[in-house]
Amino acid sequence: MKIHFFLLTILITTSFLFPNSKKIKFVVITSDKGMPGGVYITGNLAELGNWDASLFPLTKINDSTWSRVFEFQDSASIQYKFTRGSWQSEALTPEGKIPSNYNITIINDTVVAVHIYKWEDGNSRQKFSGQITGTVEYFRNMKGKGIKPRDIIVWLPPSYKSAKTKRYPVLYMQDGQNLFDPKTSSYGIDWQLDEAADSLIKSKDIKEIIIVGIYNTSDRMVEYLDTKLGHVYMNFLVNKLKPFIDKKFRTLSGRLNTATGGSSAGGLISFMLLWEYPNVFSQAACLSPAFHIDKINFVKNVKDYTGKKKPIRIYIDVGTKDLDSLLKPGTDEMVSALKKKGYKIGKDIEYFIAKGATHNEDAWSKRNWRYLEFMFGK
Repeated sequence: MKIHFFLLTILITTSFLFPNSKKIKFVVITSDKGMPGGVYITGNLAELGNWDASLFPLTKINDSTWSRVFEFQDSASIQYKFTRGSWQSEALTPEGKIPSNYNITIINDTVVAVHIYKWEDGNSRQKFSGQITGTVEYFRNMKGKGIKPRDIIVWLPPSYKSAKTKRYPVLYMQDGQNLFDPKTSSYGIDWQLDEAADSLIKSKDIKEIIIVGIYNTSDRMVEYLDTKLGHVYMNFLVNKLKPFIDKKFRTLSGRLNTATGGSSAGGLISFMLLWEYPNVFSQAACLSPAFHIDKINFVKNVKDYTGKKKPIRIYIDVGTKDLDSLLKPGTDEMVSALKKKGYKIGKDIEYFIAKGATHNEDAWSKRNWRYLEFMFGK
């Protein structure tokens, strides 16, 4: 029987060496026996390299089989992919397409077996020409105290060059390399945020805005959480990046014209920026946010807050498939917590459930208009 590209998960009952952790053995079977180079795994957790495609090679068992054992916290939700050491050599579906992230929630010691028929090499590689609509400026290798340097991309609205005295609201977005250009996006698919903003501006559905994309680093999953490094990252954005942007460009720098946004953990840190710095930001867009999942729980921070109602507005959405189905209880919980603090649906909060949507750039790109109109609609 021919084996197609599939994911086979076999649960194994064992006596665990570590009561709060579980082991996964990844086994990759390749069709191209004796292929040059190795097989690598990467994923959304530090244990899998935070999407660095070259950190974790699998051990070669024979000419067509590769394997490695990893240990994760109990109930961890992981996403992962396989490469041959870079994103230019990613495992493909039998049709030669880039697959979505694979997802698994750790409930037991587990063996995961994957059969791979094609790799994104040579003629099999999907070509991305890369198109940016509008004008962008890059600021390379921007440094911040206590965090890794990163690139910044700034998208300018249509009238910026001609309207010499006009000033503009600013939207600060996480995961900047994924926003505008498929050539720099992690999976070759960008948010198409430039096309969405350009179209909505030209149809006069939103105000003209400047969009600042902040590239992530290999520390993404620590920087975007309620951690010490997460607060260092927020300090960088508030006290170094924003003053730089306000000085370099014609911005409306007040809080009423400053917003932030992101997806997944980027959605969480965007909410944190709004919640912790309401004197700087007035709005946030949180797409598929990791508000409360596993040991991540920023809902508690909102529930424990006893001060005055903060003058903020929040856009929240979530899909219903794959990882988003696991994030939805946390988004429901956050919306409920905010409502109990006096925030009203339709005024302070927009909550959209994208039925059938999964957890990736393509899905988020389809919701660009929703949060742009919510935050900057005329």
